[in-house]
Amino acid sequence: MFKKCEILDEKDKKLRIKSKPFDKPVTKEERKLVEQMITHLTYSQIEEFEKKYDLRPGMGLAFPQIGINKRLIVIVDEYEKGKFDNYVVVNPKIISHSEEKIAADAGEGCLSVNREVEGHVPRWARVTVSGLDLDGNQIRIRAREDLSIAFQHEIDHLDGILFYDRINKKKPFFNENEIRLI
Repeated sequence: MFKKCEILDEKDKKLRIKSKPFDKPVTKEERKLVEQMITHLTYSQIEEFEKKYDLRPGMGLAFPQIGINKRLIVIVDEYEKGKFDNYVVVNPKIISHSEEKIAADAGEGCLSVNREVEGHVPRWARVTVSGLDLDGNQIRIRAREDLSIAFQHEIDHLDGILFYDRINKKKPFFNENEIRLI
């Protein structure tokens, strides 16, 4: 039985708190929440389920968005029509990044922000993220382009940052000569 995630709205002050690192293994209850997040994100990217369950499309969620003040992110990447890679990272850290900056041409969205926000969000084109998997094993993920943007977006949530905080208020849009738009 599918159960939607209860996602906090941007007005909720809990989204602005810096999350605490995991210092103990992920609990059974937290693992169930991760499974629920993966299903929610996967369904949100499949048109028939998106409509059936009235979901907004999204590829990532962080624990703070469901009201848990802990450093865990989930990203579901549709790398090919109907095929998904799931990334679950406990205590994620960006350990290296490219010099090159990119931005999503259409702008970014967020499942906690239920409105259109105009502007480009500058992000690194490539990042390497380290952290732990659900069993406490050290992992390292190299991400580029859309996936790189998703990792940076979700890790920002762990630090109480929403994507629109990174939009330059004086110059919200870039042109192709300033940043690569994807």
